[in-house]
Amino acid sequence: VSTSHLQLAAFALGTVGWILCTVSMGIVEWRVWHVDNTTIISSGIAWVGIWKVCFISYLHVSPGYREQFCHKFSGYDSFIPREIYAAQGLLLIAMFMGLLGLAATIFALRNVYMGITHKTLIAPFFLVAGFFYIFAGLCVLIPVSWNFYSVTHNQSIAFPPSYYMPSSPAAQEAGAAIPVGIMAVILLLLSGTFSLLYRFPMTANTIMK
Repeated sequence: VSTSHLQLAAFALGTVGWILCTVSMGIVEWRVWHVDNTTIISSGIAWVGIWKVCFISYLHVSPGYREQFCHKFSGYDSFIPREIYAAQGLLLIAMFMGLLGLAATIFALRNVYMGITHKTLIAPFFLVAGFFYIFAGLCVLIPVSWNFYSVTHNQSIAFPPSYYMPSSPAAQEAGAAIPVGIMAVILLLLSGTFSLLYRFPMTANTIMK
């Protein structure tokens, strides 16, 4: 047990990192667009996520919603930029990989705290968990960096007329999902590093051999 404190910390960091990865997927504020024409986008601000785009409108542009209008992206939308497609796929992979990392860590910690001293039931699972965490962190890092690059270069999206969105904003800034994703990357990479640092303790029998 005394040799697995870092791995216990890795489990805590990995859990929080996985939760933040999942949260970033659901946040619509990946890009915050500022528009000049407020006829439909009443507040002058629209939020572009990886699954949908939303804005506040005081016109009745959506059945059942008088103030907030959201339009979900579909897999057949050709106008969606590559960085959004990449974010959809990579974040799903990251969520799955992070879950596998947590499962491997739980199994290894269970054996540690139950007093199971078989090396093959502990060390390999910490090692596998570390690779899963690092891979998940990289899968989050790519779309977060790519979308942040698109924001800083004020890149446009050719929305169809049904979205009631301009093709390009007057200005745009990074939304809340970007810093949440960055925190997820840091925690997952730290978790992976801590998991890979595990060293199986030397026992008396091992020394004699």
